[in-house]
Amino acid sequence: MIDMKGKEEIPTDLWGRKMAKLKNTSNIYMHCNISNTLYIDALCELSASTSTFPFQGMDVLEFPETGQGLRSWIRVDASANSQALEIDKLTIIRRCGISTRDLRILDPLFVYPPTILGREKAIVANLEKMRCIITADEVLLLNSLDRNVLQYVMELQKRLRSTGVAELNPGGSGSRSFRSTSSYSPFEFRALAVVLDVVSGSLDSEASELEMEAYPLLDELTSEVSTFNLERVRGLKSGLVALTRRIRKIRDEVENIMDDNEDMAEMYLTEKKRKMESSSLISDDQSSLVGIFRSNEGASEASDPIICPPVSSPSGSRSLTKNSSSLRSRRKSMMMSSENTAKSVEELESLLEAYFVVIDSILNKLITLKQHIDDTENFLNIQLNHLRNRLIQFELLLTSATFVLAIFGIIIGIFGINFPVPLFNDSHTIKLVLIITSICGIILYCALVCFYKWRKVLLL
Repeated sequence: MIDMKGKEEIPTDLWGRKMAKLKNTSNIYMHCNISNTLYIDALCELSASTSTFPFQGMDVLEFPETGQGLRSWIRVDASANSQALEIDKLTIIRRCGISTRDLRILDPLFVYPPTILGREKAIVANLEKMRCIITADEVLLLNSLDRNVLQYVMELQKRLRSTGVAELNPGGSGSRSFRSTSSYSPFEFRALAVVLDVVSGSLDSEASELEMEAYPLLDELTSEVSTFNLERVRGLKSGLVALTRRIRKIRDEVENIMDDNEDMAEMYLTEKKRKMESSSLISDDQSSLVGIFRSNEGASEASDPIICPPVSSPSGSRSLTKNSSSLRSRRKSMMMSSENTAKSVEELESLLEAYFVVIDSILNKLITLKQHIDDTENFLNIQLNHLRNRLIQFELLLTSATFVLAIFGIIIGIFGINFPVPLFNDSHTIKLVLIITSICGIILYCALVCFYKWRKVLLL
């Protein structure tokens, strides 16, 4: 640092060098994501050397901390306790055992199709506004202002706090009835069921609102065709197409999971956690058994390595028998757990199938509504075609009448030429010509109409 005591003015080149140093330090801070210490030290060095602070009136603690990636999450554990957390991405990745690509699916800044992924320690679900990570012990839900998030937390807490194990019996009409089951439902299955239930309920409510608005509007459009009604139907059809596309994507995702047993097996997080704990305990038991055998053999060899056979102590034999029995029981429990895994796949498949039926019924409801709109459009097109045909027929009649009147005008024009004709000397001649011309014109017009009807061009 340069001692500037006793100097009143600062050279311009020194100020420029200090500002360039500060700029380079700030660039390193912003791009390399180092701590605020270097940035503050550079500011302090510049202020000490120049006796002025370049950013006066600004708190250095207000500089943004980039690269942290903190997001608000709602945590719900198996005891129905919920809390709001501020967690960064790296902590989420280490905590749930997922990859950065999986976490990117939950980012609201990116647009991803509906996805349900089964990982080693978590289930990643991105369905509509529901973006959550389900583990064997807790659910991390991306916090947002959407009402479905609050509804999910309340519904999950309600099911977890219920006395018995309760499962939702999904219904397309939105009525919810709980039924007790004797078999144990894992935490991740119940959390996933609530996700599907909230999403299907939200889609069902949107479809019901669309139906309530569509049918009266279509009836009104059938009776009275106006520009305002046509604009409303056009907006309604656009919303219907968008909602149908969303529901079809969710249905396809659930169907793809149902068709793959490996994906469903990956979602049994409780069983995988139990297997990992059992395998760790078995490995510990095996190591303890090996240690007991080695200690017994060493004791027998130390007492009489040639004559006496290796005899274990009573306490060692009891511990050996106990450990062997526990090892056999744990192996038996692992075999039973493998059988339970197949059953759990069936349980998850039945759960997904139930909500697949619900989502498919909502989709069929929208397809029926779209068919009704198409039928209304076809009816309106038929009406318009009928009116167009009547206009064409009327135009044909007018054209025929114009043709007859043109002939009448030609005859009158001929007799109106100013040249001497002896026939014009009689006053009754003009009247006779007009009468004959009119009668001939009427006969010609009727002949044209009969010809049109004979050729089925004119339908009267």
